[in-house]
Amino acid sequence: MHHFPMIDGVLHAEDIPVPDLAKEYGTPLYIYSSATLRQHFEVFDSAFSGVDHITCYSVKANSNLHVLKLLKDMGAGMDIVSGGELHRALTVGVPGDHIVYSGLGKRSEEIRQALDAGILMFNIESRQELDRIDAIARSMNTKARVSLRVNPDVDPGTHPYVATGLKKSKFGLDVETSREAYLAARDMEGVEPVGIDYHIGSQLTSVDPFLEALEKVLDFSRYLADQGIDISYLDLGGGLGITYDSEEPPHPTEFGPSLTKMVKDTPLTLILEPGRVIAGNAGIMVTEVQYTKTTPANRFVVVDAAMNDLIRPSLYDSYHRIEEVEPKNRSTQSVDVVGPICESGDFLAQGRELP
Repeated sequence: MHHFPMIDGVLHAEDIPVPDLAKEYGTPLYIYSSATLRQHFEVFDSAFSGVDHITCYSVKANSNLHVLKLLKDMGAGMDIVSGGELHRALTVGVPGDHIVYSGLGKRSEEIRQALDAGILMFNIESRQELDRIDAIARSMNTKARVSLRVNPDVDPGTHPYVATGLKKSKFGLDVETSREAYLAARDMEGVEPVGIDYHIGSQLTSVDPFLEALEKVLDFSRYLADQGIDISYLDLGGGLGITYDSEEPPHPTEFGPSLTKMVKDTPLTLILEPGRVIAGNAGIMVTEVQYTKTTPANRFVVVDAAMNDLIRPSLYDSYHRIEEVEPKNRSTQSVDVVGPICESGDFLAQGRELP
């Protein structure tokens, strides 16, 4: 975490005491640090300064309009997955040619909205989606810029729920199907293939899977060139991990040069889609303890935040650090931190040593 210091025994958000914010706004409360967001974006974006690139923040990581506006003002584009996210990006003034549209389930009206906005390109996930975009673009007397999401079948070494580049995953097209789809797109009236897209997963803590996938996709781009398909953009997706507990993910200053070294001699503009690495450690959730409860089998700390406020622990047992806003140097006990929702799955931590 950056810019959330302990000052005189009290947690601060930059220079503001967190208890003051909790008193003014109530709990549960999300607090974001603009200084941290700026720092994270600058470090990530500058790591790719050696090549032509557009850093498109992944809106799904945090779609708060103030967060989007701050990043847009720093030059960020946006990676979106829905019409709602397109609306948010346009609302804060992101130009259409700095928006890429990812995601598996694009509705017809969302495709029309994106074409009206003049987005940079659609990242296509299936042959049916390609056909739909072609038909809609022709009906609007326009041409949709597209890239196909190629599934390189690379194990990212992350949680199965956020591994997206394996052969069995729901995302993208396998290499052989991608070849057929690109050849079809080349001859369609309503689409123009301008890029290649891939994304192998989230919360990656090693650069090696990124490099393995990139090598495969660069080979694929050479195949496309041999077929007369000129690609301008290479969308590397996102996925770089952050530290929640003891993880040691590569720093952007290691990650960026490792990738750019492989593409610096190509004519491709890189599209980068960082999300978690920008926003994940830029905020905190503040919750107030309402009750403590001891049963013959367990000890519980009941707080006013619930799984709907922070779903990751309940969804796949993810670790989030929990700390006191004003530490009192009390002894610790093993407790479950639970919320008020009427499900046993409503917890923020289980078996955690806390005061």
